[in-house]
Amino acid sequence: MPSASSHVKDALESYLAGRVKAERLVVTIAAEYYRDAGNGKRETLQPLMDVIDRVSPGVVELGTAAGGAGFDIRLAKRPFPKQYEARLREAAEVVLSGSGKRETGNVPAAEAPGLWAWIRRLFRGSRSA
Repeated sequence: MPSASSHVKDALESYLAGRVKAERLVVTIAAEYYRDAGNGKRETLQPLMDVIDRVSPGVVELGTAAGGAGFDIRLAKRPFPKQYEARLREAAEVVLSGSGKRETGNVPAAEAPGLWAWIRRLFRGSRSA
């Protein structure tokens, strides 16, 4: 994992070893992803963010940072969906190994929870033969 911080590497290793819950990893990754918008680290973390954004939007909340500038990222009141932890684990392994396969984080829209997935299913079901 050449361009990510040791903090992220430690979080990934701890998650894969079972010492850190998915929610804690999500907060760590999201904080690093949004903090390092301009220095190229986003691409490294993209497989994880693809999973996080697709299957569990709203797991983290943005708030006002103490001291004024920037923002604070904190865990929302809902857990990361357990049925997608295997995808999160796979993306964590990819990021840690540095192979950077973006497709690892992709979750088919039909599997993704939320309003847009429901709307897509609604329209697919209403097609005439």
